[in-house]
Amino acid sequence: MLVLENIYKTFNKNTVNEKLAINGLSLRLEKGDFVTVIGGNGAGKSTMLNLIAGVYLPDSGKILLDGEPITNLPEYKRAKYLGRVFQDPMMGTAANMEIQENLALAYRRGKRRGLRWGITKEEKQLYMEMLKDLNLGLESRMSTKVGLLSGGQRQALTLLMATLQKPKLLLLDEHTAALDPKTAERVLELTRQIVTANSLTTLMVTHNMKHAIQYGNRLIMMYEGRIIYDVSGEEKSRLKVADLLQKFESISKGEFANDRMILS
Repeated sequence: MLVLENIYKTFNKNTVNEKLAINGLSLRLEKGDFVTVIGGNGAGKSTMLNLIAGVYLPDSGKILLDGEPITNLPEYKRAKYLGRVFQDPMMGTAANMEIQENLALAYRRGKRRGLRWGITKEEKQLYMEMLKDLNLGLESRMSTKVGLLSGGQRQALTLLMATLQKPKLLLLDEHTAALDPKTAERVLELTRQIVTANSLTTLMVTHNMKHAIQYGNRLIMMYEGRIIYDVSGEEKSRLKVADLLQKFESISKGEFANDRMILS
């Protein structure tokens, strides 16, 4: 479903702030893979997602989605194939619009739009059923403005919106990092349910080693813009947090002590 082949990306070239963010990165995801991505500060995790989404274009290398080259495709043209949830719960929804209006925008993405505006009875019923599955009581608040929801409710809604059209690839960029631990666990369980029910190919970036092990069928660790560890299946299920700690410490030569990951 996704192929990254020998990708390089440098920011601020030929300046004192030059930074090699992605260093010969190659990655292949099969259809239905749920891959967790872990790594230290500046490892290139979010940059990789931004390259896939088209926010940045690579300096060199190739990106293919479902067999089609998208390396130089603009971000807006890739958007119809991708679902994305960011760290900030405020980024994925329109605060001044109702819950049902936000869902309608997501549901109609990529479809032809006429002059008629409004949500049909059939659509309302569909949204109500989907919201009921979230088990957050939102199905009885469909006319509520999204800005009145809690961070966890808003992130759960964003997740639902991002997967409403069953994207070819779902990108989750630390989508529970801004939530309290209990709410984060709830959103992660919703993530697992939605990804499994729809067999979505997913890349989930996280700083939390426990979550990286607990979720998905495959785990990759990044360091200095490249993949240093790739594990799946039975081997992944046997992993412990201590194993990841040891792996990262041996590669980073002690840098890990001041990294966000250890705080997670």
